[in-house]
Amino acid sequence: MKDITAVRRIYKEASDRIRNVHIACFKDMDKPLFLISNQYPGLWMEHTYDSILYAAMEPEYVYLAENAVNLFMDRQSEEGQLPFAVMDGNKREDGKSVVRYNQIQECVSFFTLCLEVYRMNKDTAFLEKAYASGKKWDAWLRKYRMTTGRGLIEMFFGFDTGHDNSGRLQGMSCHGNYVKDGVPQNAGTLPPDDGITPILAVDMNANFYGNERALAEMARILGKSDEAAAWETSAAEVKANLFAHCWNEEDGFFYDVDRNGNQRKFKSSTIFHLFLEKVLDPVQDKNIIERIYREHIKNPEEFWTPYPFPSMAVNDPSCEGHPTFNCWGYYTQGLIVLRCTRWMDAYGWSDDMDYICTKWLETWTEHFDTIKLAQEIDPITGIPTASSQWYSSCMLGYIYAVRRLKLL
Repeated sequence: MKDITAVRRIYKEASDRIRNVHIACFKDMDKPLFLISNQYPGLWMEHTYDSILYAAMEPEYVYLAENAVNLFMDRQSEEGQLPFAVMDGNKREDGKSVVRYNQIQECVSFFTLCLEVYRMNKDTAFLEKAYASGKKWDAWLRKYRMTTGRGLIEMFFGFDTGHDNSGRLQGMSCHGNYVKDGVPQNAGTLPPDDGITPILAVDMNANFYGNERALAEMARILGKSDEAAAWETSAAEVKANLFAHCWNEEDGFFYDVDRNGNQRKFKSSTIFHLFLEKVLDPVQDKNIIERIYREHIKNPEEFWTPYPFPSMAVNDPSCEGHPTFNCWGYYTQGLIVLRCTRWMDAYGWSDDMDYICTKWLETWTEHFDTIKLAQEIDPITGIPTASSQWYSSCMLGYIYAVRRLKLL
């Protein structure tokens, strides 16, 4: 790292901003949360990991992790649906904090994160609450998002995955969520026929698997051994179905699958979720892991770009003509980099994680005076887009990288 002084200055500025600006309460709420950015005026479920990682780095902020997961569990519907986001009334013209149920957008298995909060707070009552909530969420997904009988949950809309503007959404009737007569519909509502939806989404089912494994562990801790065994069996079935439908032996890749059984061959960053949620076992799946990493993740023509990891392999044709910001069909996203902390060390790729951290620091240090720690960068040039300055995941990624590389 060339300019350690600049790195340390930015580290301090990001740390101060988190404490002074991003840790705050929503309107009419008294429990502080870790806020994302001005561009995202609320808390999305996919950003729950921000609070978990921050609490892991700064143990005095465990309450932020508790508040984040409780925000969603406390607003779970009677039938079991979790909201994908809660909007902050402080940042809305009508001044109301609004709960949104229009898509899934979980992105990291929520109940795995709840289990991690329990490991921080050792609160059995919290664990019992999370376990009950997780059972209801699993049941809701099985009721409303398993419509084609293939043993996997389904993507109805583009926003289900959080992959805005990705090529993997081509042909879908709803690239966002389902809006009818100007009103966003509930996530349990199948959108207009497009000939391909419902889609078996690799990342969503990796999350589904992760949740069921987490529920198995919760059940074990709570002394429910029979339920734990049932969750393990169910998770194993999800994994088997992922292989049966989404694995392509010839390409060595997992693809989304349309309702007709056709694999949608976009080399998306969804592949990381097989590692992120520990679907692939280091022993049982050793050959597949090594093949995916060698042929795709560590391939300079695909994901191992100068600034890893792009949200779509850069040689995928769908990258051509990509949008200039907020694009999960090309750019290296702060969320992708931050989520690498959940899998790269676990699979033995710590040196590569060090490299990713080095490149993340390099580009944001270089461009800090122009763009303040925003959402995404170009995977080839490292130049940031103007999307969402002072973005929570980018700031955390920077702070994590400085600490990991021992640059303080």
